[in-house]
Amino acid sequence: MRVAVAGGTGLVGRLVVGELTAAGHEPVVLSRARGVDLVRGTGLDGALSGVDVVVDVSNVTTLSRRRAVGFFDSAGHRLLDAAAGAGVRHHVALSIVGVDRVAHGYYAGKLRQEEIVAEGRVPWTVLRATQFHEFVGQTLQQMPRRLAVVPRMTTRPVAAREVARHLVELALAPPRGMAPELAGPRVEQLVDLVRRLLAARQERRLVVPLWLPGAAGAAMRGDGQLPLGQGPRGSETFDEWLVRTGGREG
Repeated sequence: MRVAVAGGTGLVGRLVVGELTAAGHEPVVLSRARGVDLVRGTGLDGALSGVDVVVDVSNVTTLSRRRAVGFFDSAGHRLLDAAAGAGVRHHVALSIVGVDRVAHGYYAGKLRQEEIVAEGRVPWTVLRATQFHEFVGQTLQQMPRRLAVVPRMTTRPVAAREVARHLVELALAPPRGMAPELAGPRVEQLVDLVRRLLAARQERRLVVPLWLPGAAGAAMRGDGQLPLGQGPRGSETFDEWLVRTGGREG
C-alpha cells in the first residue's frame, strides 16, 4: 500500500515512515525538503498520485492562536482537496487529547484541523493522543539553559513510537471518524517529569513551577488533558523511556 505521510520528517512522522516500511508498505514523505509545501499546496498533486492513505502528522511550532489556526486551516484544506482529487481512500490525522477542553492558542489550531478533516470529502479517522514523553525535552528547549519555568500541568504521557504504531494500525484499517483516545500508562505532573529528565541528563537547572491563570490554567492543572473514557493505552512509562533513550528523542 502507498501511504503519504504529511510531516514525515518530524518526530512522529519519521517513526510512522519506519513502521510503514517495516510492514512492507511504501511511504511517501510530504515535506518541503521533498518539494511539497502543505500551506501553499505546491507539489501535492504529484506526490499524492497513486496514494491510498494519507497520515497527517504535520506541525507548526507556535503558541499563537492566529498562527496555529492559520497554518492548520491552510494546510488542512490544501491537503484534503489534493487527496480528494487524487482518489485517496482514507485520511488519518493526529490530534491532541483536550483540544476541545483547554483554551490554548495552539490547541485552537488543532481543533480547526479536526473540523476541516470531518468536513472534507475523504473518509477519515482522527486520533487524539496525550503529550509524548519527548514533549518534556521539547519544553526545556524553549527555555534558558539555567532556568526551567514549567507550567503546572497534569498529563498522561505516551511514547511517540507507540503513537506512530497506532497511527499505522488505524491507517491500514477502515475509516472510523473519531478514534478512541490514546494515552500513556500513568498520570504524571509535568514539573515532576522535567525534574526527572534533568536528573537523567545530569543537567542542573532551577525548576520554577508556574501556575497559569484562568480557565485554561485550571484545566491544565486538572483533568483537561486526560483521556475521557476507555481507549488504547501505551505500555512504556516515562521512567522506562528515560532508561531506553537517556532522555533524548527516540
